[in-house]
Amino acid sequence: MYGYNGKVALVDLTSRAVRVINYEEEFARKFIGGSGMGSYFLLKYCTPKTEALSPENPLIYMVGPYQGTGIPTSGRHQVVTRSPLTGVFLESDAGGTFGFHLKRAGFDGVIIIGKSKEPVYVSIFNGSISFNDANPLWGLDTVETEAFLKNLYGKTIGVSCIGPAGENMVPLAGIFHDGPDARAAGRGGAGAVMGSKKLKALVVGGEKTVEVFDRDKLIATIKEKASILKDRGYGLSLYGTAGGTALAEELGDLPVKNWSLGSFKEKVSSITGQHMAETILAGNYGCMACPIRCGRVVNLNGDICGGPEYETVAMLGSNCMVDDLNVIAEANALCNRYGLDTISTGSVIAFAMELYERGILKDFDLQGTLNWGDGQALLRLIRMIAFKEGIGEVLGQGARKASEKIGKGSEHFAIHVKGLELPAHDPRCFKSLASGYATSVRGACHLNSYSYPWERSAVFPELGYPQTVDRKADKGKGIMTAKFQNLCSVLDSLKICKFAVLLGVDISTMCEWLEYVTSFRLSKDDFLEAGERIYTMKKVFNVGVGMTRKDDILPERILKEPRDSGGSEGLLPDLESQLEEYYNFRGWGENGIPNIEVLKKLKVEEFAHWLPV
Repeated sequence: MYGYNGKVALVDLTSRAVRVINYEEEFARKFIGGSGMGSYFLLKYCTPKTEALSPENPLIYMVGPYQGTGIPTSGRHQVVTRSPLTGVFLESDAGGTFGFHLKRAGFDGVIIIGKSKEPVYVSIFNGSISFNDANPLWGLDTVETEAFLKNLYGKTIGVSCIGPAGENMVPLAGIFHDGPDARAAGRGGAGAVMGSKKLKALVVGGEKTVEVFDRDKLIATIKEKASILKDRGYGLSLYGTAGGTALAEELGDLPVKNWSLGSFKEKVSSITGQHMAETILAGNYGCMACPIRCGRVVNLNGDICGGPEYETVAMLGSNCMVDDLNVIAEANALCNRYGLDTISTGSVIAFAMELYERGILKDFDLQGTLNWGDGQALLRLIRMIAFKEGIGEVLGQGARKASEKIGKGSEHFAIHVKGLELPAHDPRCFKSLASGYATSVRGACHLNSYSYPWERSAVFPELGYPQTVDRKADKGKGIMTAKFQNLCSVLDSLKICKFAVLLGVDISTMCEWLEYVTSFRLSKDDFLEAGERIYTMKKVFNVGVGMTRKDDILPERILKEPRDSGGSEGLLPDLESQLEEYYNFRGWGENGIPNIEVLKKLKVEEFAHWLPV
């Protein structure tokens, strides 16, 4: 089968057994790869009663047909499981080199179930799978773990591992790759699922190459698009995603002081990608097959490590009122080494700082003060969260559960959707993010739909947006969210970076690439229907675990408290009107739940038993 290995490994840590799942072309056409296949296998190997940290919860790694072909920005893989932070569907898209090496090892995915009695790491080389003693690795951080395994197996391998936060089953823990460059499956607590299984790492590698249907046409279009992406992504190469920080502040998108203020105008220049380039930048980093190279490499007093991206400088920086880039970079490095999601970690620290200011944390062990802008408090809390010390044990449960524990009205200051903290983009600035966050299957996520760039400057004629959409308008945003969710579900299944689409790779090109790789000939409608099928499966999972329309909501601060200054001053989203559009467009009815007719139309009625009777 062109473009695929045609098999997925099922690894049982309890029995130390391995089974190979073979699949045919029809399955690949239907679910594409990555997110699609991962969602399918989660629904197959999970039940609505499967707890996130139970041995039965599957931890699923999947690549896609683009991986290993040289298609620009295709060096990505997907991690799918049930989230211990939110209790709902979780997927994380990660870049770097791991996915490439997994496909070279001979598999399109790995499904991990069970729990080891002792720390273990699993190695997969050229189709052969082994269980290995991880006691010498237990307690090491992510950079140390990668170095240990590469010293053992050589440099041409992929490593996916957890740090102390994952070992301690902190629900903010992610899964990390590429050592100090820290490509993370960060959000939602997949690292805690890995830790609950006593699984320290996966090590993968091999010589299996991808057989493609029409290599000559594929190479020709790759060369053309790679050159375009390199030119259009020049700013990202120079300054990384943090290069947009000043613009985000100007528009009123940048989170400030736990989302309570409108502007960071006087201090924003000290935390931008441009300032990073002038001070601590030591180089850039690109994922496999990426001509853009937006990753940062920084020099922290002689320590060469991955630098902070936009989300990190916003959540660990302006949202905590920290304006020292060196401190933010150090905080980022700590999160990466401990294995923590920088977005949620920054969010819960800002939450704690606001509670401290309001006198609500008097009964907790803080190990010091928690004043706004205190960089040392920021660094201290990161360690406390990773090692479950004092207030860190509470904060590490995430803002929702922490507020339930703390009480005293703290719920109002916990900024999350379905238990997942908001990323660093504001629905009061880009209105489509209102329905985007509320209906996102993993909780607040800007990448589930990735619609806001088309409210800022981009156009997408193939989706019906020949002009940039008015960011301040609510009308049409529910439909926009659904369309982009379908699109992104296919991107996350093919495994291609969303920046590629932003910079000019359209649906027609992606369909051409899919044909040249696999021989599958999809129209634009086929392409988007696959996305609808995949997104609906994720929704079905959430319905099965008890989510209803009442869970499609935003924090009161975002819905009812307008920014007091800046580019989005006075704006609030009309979530209800957006949701009405959204559910009508999807055909889910007033209750916001897919019915059996929808599942039949999308040919996934086998999962009807997940729906309420």
